[in-house]
Amino acid sequence: MQTRRPRIREIISIGELPPGPMNSIIDVKGVKVGHSTIIRGEGELKIGEGPVRTGVTAIIPHVGNVYQEKVTAAAHVINGFGKSIGLAQIQELGSLETPILLTNTLNVARVSDALITYMLKTNPEIGITTGTVNPVVGECNDGYLNDIQGRHVSEADVLAAIEGATNCSVEEGAVGAGTGMYCYHFKGGIGTASRLIQYEEETYVVGVLVVSNFGRREDLTIAGIPIGRELKDWPNETQNKTDDGSIMIVLATDAPLSSRQLGRLARRVPLGLARTGSIVSHGSGDFVIAFSTTYRKPHKTEHHLAQWERILEDGKLIDLFFRGTVEVVEEAVLNSLTGSKTVVGRDGHTAYGLPIEQVKELLTRYGR
Repeated sequence: MQTRRPRIREIISIGELPPGPMNSIIDVKGVKVGHSTIIRGEGELKIGEGPVRTGVTAIIPHVGNVYQEKVTAAAHVINGFGKSIGLAQIQELGSLETPILLTNTLNVARVSDALITYMLKTNPEIGITTGTVNPVVGECNDGYLNDIQGRHVSEADVLAAIEGATNCSVEEGAVGAGTGMYCYHFKGGIGTASRLIQYEEETYVVGVLVVSNFGRREDLTIAGIPIGRELKDWPNETQNKTDDGSIMIVLATDAPLSSRQLGRLARRVPLGLARTGSIVSHGSGDFVIAFSTTYRKPHKTEHHLAQWERILEDGKLIDLFFRGTVEVVEEAVLNSLTGSKTVVGRDGHTAYGLPIEQVKELLTRYGR
């Protein structure tokens, strides 16, 4: 039996605001997450056969039909070296109408095609008696560990991730879209976290899920401590690679925020990345998709006017959302590291898990 790896909060607290009950994106009511993880073969790369270290992750905004009840959304490109699908329409219309799927770079088209199949199955009028659909797919490059040219994520894997999505727990680390990713030259992948925004009589939730696949070992920072520099001599097969890489960030909230306000949160995400050591490299693809579950825009309506509440940007409250966003991104990235065990991929390439005991010792030495 494999020993469970701790989350970063079991080692050290990150930030000031309290986390939600699960400290996860699923603390936002209605949000579900599902993974399909594909691990096959060992040894030498044989294109089309393996070894395979990849997968797909699905984020479902609410329990209803997302096409029929679209959620308010925003998208922000931090650095555009990426191959995501569907962000332009989110930016233009301010709404999301499909689940968000995350996978590897060369599987984006196949995953998008599978998502369209799912949407047609659940909305047979698409393209016939109503408009088409905007599939949303994000990606990172897992080619160091995975037979990426083999494009091993199938339609069945995509449907399994969507249909198996749950709001009970979110597995982190080398799972789903994070299976073949590495971060700060350690094993990276899926990470999640949440914050409670408490103001007057109201409590809102901000949750984040990331796929981390970026960074240079020496830059890794935990709670302000230069952990990466201290661990620079820890086994590292990827030291000759650049610090280029990517991260996909999905932010969810139950607060009544407009698309413009969600965009303001999304533009604070880089501050959370910077707290972990990211410089957002030239060759990195860093994308944010943010959505609110509060107001749902019906696909069909007889009215041409819409009226709904949203929070006032009075300074104090919106600043709490900004703080929560920064903290939750920082913690989600660190959870992607602490949650990942060592993975050996194609041609024996190895991404080593963050050494938890050494991190604890270093934090103690630095008085944290």
